[in-house]
Amino acid sequence: MDVNQAAVSLVSYSIAHGLIEQEDKEWAYNTILGAVGAPGCMPDFSHSDDEADFQEILGVLVQTAKDNGVAPLAGDGDDGISSYIMGLLMPRPAAVSRKFHKLYVHSPKEATNYLYRLSGDVDYIRRAEVAKNIGWVTETKWGKLEITINLSKPEKDPRDIAKAAKVDPNSSYPSCKLCVENMGYAGRPADSPYGAHPARHNLRIVPIELGDEEWGFQFSPHPYFDEHCIAMSLHHRPMHIDRQCFNSLLDFVDQFPHYFIGSNADLPIVGGSILAHDHFQGGKHVFPIEEADTARSIHLPQFPDVQAAIVKWPMSVIRLSGKDRVQVAGAAEFILNIWKNYDDESVGIVSHTGSTRHNTITPIARKRDGIYQMDLMLRCNITSSEHPLGVFHPHEELHHIKKENIGLIECMGLAILPPRLKREIDAVERAMLSGASLDASDETKPHAEWARDVMASHPELDQQNIHQIMRDEIGQVFAKVLEDAGVFKWDDAGREAFDRFAKALW
Repeated sequence: MDVNQAAVSLVSYSIAHGLIEQEDKEWAYNTILGAVGAPGCMPDFSHSDDEADFQEILGVLVQTAKDNGVAPLAGDGDDGISSYIMGLLMPRPAAVSRKFHKLYVHSPKEATNYLYRLSGDVDYIRRAEVAKNIGWVTETKWGKLEITINLSKPEKDPRDIAKAAKVDPNSSYPSCKLCVENMGYAGRPADSPYGAHPARHNLRIVPIELGDEEWGFQFSPHPYFDEHCIAMSLHHRPMHIDRQCFNSLLDFVDQFPHYFIGSNADLPIVGGSILAHDHFQGGKHVFPIEEADTARSIHLPQFPDVQAAIVKWPMSVIRLSGKDRVQVAGAAEFILNIWKNYDDESVGIVSHTGSTRHNTITPIARKRDGIYQMDLMLRCNITSSEHPLGVFHPHEELHHIKKENIGLIECMGLAILPPRLKREIDAVERAMLSGASLDASDETKPHAEWARDVMASHPELDQQNIHQIMRDEIGQVFAKVLEDAGVFKWDDAGREAFDRFAKALW
């Protein structure tokens, strides 16, 4: 396919997906060629290759731009070029917002379907990359856990995440990857004085209102689950868990009852990867935690219309349910305020070190048949000499599989494992089958002790079943990761400690 064929095919694609009108085709063709620095020729739209692969079309255009040295497109590499091209062909932000809100009046689901489809059609949601991710389900004592090896997400060190939360927002533009100022941004390469930042020509953010404040609604470019959306404050401010947060979460599920919504915690180690910008994550996915049973009820006399219970889950979770959202939010705030200052050194919970707070909550909200449901995951980011990355963080013997923060998504039972695992586990499997030393290479050595335990537990392991066995064992490791992150363990001491906290709520 040459560049002219690619331009014609992209015009046809854009018309078919509602990005432009039929009358726009000549303009669109010339705009595409101008963007990539190609002279063009008389287009023949009657011979467009409508079956051409979208990624192949973009690949031809991106390579042409690179060959022609189109300077304005060089800031963010290949992704920046394709983002720029698609940004030219899609509706402007105001038009997207108008259509979204017009559809919303008829149906919130139609509105989100429109923005989700648009975001994928213009390659903001990286469908081709997401399709490469590896995923499976493992049965554990906590029920089915979802495991993914996310090949498009680099692994981060928890200490780097904590440092990023302290960066001066005025030191670069945009202040972070969540700011509304990202719309139309050209991106910058890694050697920029301010570091790498992705191009966002094809990003569209729709304004919504949460908690009487202006927020933005968009979809994640690298989704972890079905219709993975992001709601973020239009103001660059730190994450915070408080009554305002709970009210905003409930506002969201009132407006989009077909989605769940949740917030990462507001402290390092137990928070997500972006602590500097107040935001939520949601979508239509049904997570394993939603299928979990409740273990026992909790009495909240101050909130008679709210049912509270401890969830049978490796993390320490209190589930609130009720029709009265004011009481649900009030109960969440009440529990948060007690938990913020709660100590139980018998199980390692320390709420403060001097003026530094360690206790917080990861909240998740849903609305089902008119009933508000809010899961409150109790978190503590205390560290120790034995566990310098966090007492209630994956312990060191699990870091060969998972070292990053356990944030909102993983708390609910969906593992997001680093891309290195694909290469490393393949190498481990080869060594296990061949009898080669597991300590002989950098790829296998971090997994050596665990792999030997797997072989001892599975004498039946062979060429036919090794892949499934290893997947199941990785899933069991993730179950232990969640157990490590739970502040009240499911042993006798932990259950007694959880009961003590429950009594502190009376």
